[in-house]
Amino acid sequence: MVPSVQYSLDVIKSEVGDLVCEGKVDRHQPIYCLCGCFPAREWGYIECELERHGYLLRDHIGDLLSQETWSDD
Repeated sequence: MVPSVQYSLDVIKSEVGDLVCEGKVDRHQPIYCLCGCFPAREWGYIECELERHGYLLRDHIGDLLSQETWSDD
Protein backbone atom coordinates (compact mmCIF):
# COMPACT_ATOMS: atom_id res chain seq x y z
CA MET A 1 0.00 0.00 0.00
CA VAL A 2 1.28 3.46 -0.89
CA PRO A 3 0.87 6.29 1.65
CA SER A 4 -1.62 9.03 0.75
CA VAL A 5 1.09 11.61 1.54
CA GLN A 6 4.76 11.29 0.62
CA TYR A 7 6.61 11.68 3.92
CA SER A 8 10.05 13.01 3.08
CA LEU A 9 12.19 14.05 6.02
CA ASP A 10 11.43 17.71 5.29
CA VAL A 11 7.67 17.06 5.32
CA ILE A 12 7.97 15.12 8.57
CA LYS A 13 9.99 17.91 10.19
CA SER A 14 7.43 20.49 9.06
CA GLU A 15 4.52 18.43 10.41
CA VAL A 16 6.33 17.87 13.72
CA GLY A 17 7.11 21.59 14.00
CA ASP A 18 3.41 22.35 13.59
CA LEU A 19 2.49 19.76 16.24
CA VAL A 20 4.95 21.31 18.71
CA CYS A 21 3.66 24.83 18.00
CA GLU A 22 0.07 23.64 18.53
CA GLY A 23 1.09 22.07 21.85
CA LYS A 24 0.04 18.57 20.79
CA VAL A 25 3.51 17.19 21.55
CA ASP A 26 6.49 18.47 23.49
CA ARG A 27 9.97 18.68 22.00
CA HIS A 28 11.33 16.67 24.96
CA GLN A 29 9.10 13.64 24.31
CA PRO A 30 10.52 10.64 22.43
CA ILE A 31 9.83 10.44 18.71
CA TYR A 32 7.68 7.32 19.16
CA CYS A 33 5.02 9.57 20.77
CA LEU A 34 4.36 10.93 17.29
CA CYS A 35 2.78 7.67 16.16
CA GLY A 36 -0.55 8.83 17.62
CA CYS A 37 -0.41 12.05 15.59
CA PHE A 38 -0.23 10.43 12.16
CA PRO A 39 -2.57 7.94 10.49
CA ALA A 40 -1.71 4.42 11.70
CA ARG A 41 -1.51 3.07 8.16
CA GLU A 42 1.17 5.65 7.31
CA TRP A 43 3.27 5.47 10.50
CA GLY A 44 5.40 2.62 9.09
CA TYR A 45 6.49 4.81 6.18
CA ILE A 46 7.32 7.68 8.53
CA GLU A 47 9.27 5.40 10.84
CA CYS A 48 11.29 4.00 7.92
CA GLU A 49 12.09 7.49 6.63
CA LEU A 50 13.25 8.61 10.09
CA GLU A 51 15.43 5.53 10.53
CA ARG A 52 16.86 5.99 7.04
CA HIS A 53 18.13 9.38 8.21
CA GLY A 54 19.57 8.06 11.46
CA TYR A 55 16.76 8.96 13.87
CA LEU A 56 15.77 6.47 16.54
CA LEU A 57 12.28 6.29 18.04
CA ARG A 58 13.78 6.95 21.47
CA ASP A 59 15.38 10.23 20.30
CA HIS A 60 13.68 13.45 21.36
CA ILE A 61 11.18 15.14 19.08
CA GLY A 62 13.32 18.28 19.38
CA ASP A 63 16.09 16.46 17.48
CA LEU A 64 13.87 16.68 14.40
CA LEU A 65 13.42 20.44 14.68
CA SER A 66 15.89 22.99 13.44
CA GLN A 67 18.25 24.37 16.01
CA GLU A 68 17.14 27.52 17.75
CA THR A 69 19.65 30.32 17.72
CA TRP A 70 19.90 32.98 20.36
CA SER A 71 21.49 36.31 19.61
CA ASP A 72 23.44 38.17 22.26
CA ASP A 73 22.20 41.74 22.73
